[in-house]
Amino acid sequence: MGEVNTFIQTVPLNYFVILCTLLFSLGVMGVLLRKNAIIILGCVELMLNSVNLLLAAFSSYMGDGHGQILVFFIMVVAAAEVAVGLAIIAMMYRNTKSVDVSIFNKLRG
Repeated sequence: MGEVNTFIQTVPLNYFVILCTLLFSLGVMGVLLRKNAIIILGCVELMLNSVNLLLAAFSSYMGDGHGQILVFFIMVVAAAEVAVGLAIIAMMYRNTKSVDVSIFNKLRG
């Protein structure tokens, strides 16, 4: 197990921070700019995975496994989020024959 930590630690931590910042920013832009519910759900997953990568990198650099345990729990929450999100999208498509989130404006009273 020591080989994995030393291999990951050869990459500077700044590179992980920059990569995760870019991935998270792309996810935020996708959530804010897109209207397709499936793409929005994918962008939320991208944001969660960028945070997971950063937590795993910090955990590896610190030599502590607590960050990796937290990554596992975030992945469980992300899986539940995908299941609920896809169920909502399926119901939205069944009722409106579209996955465009601008249709939700029609639900206002």
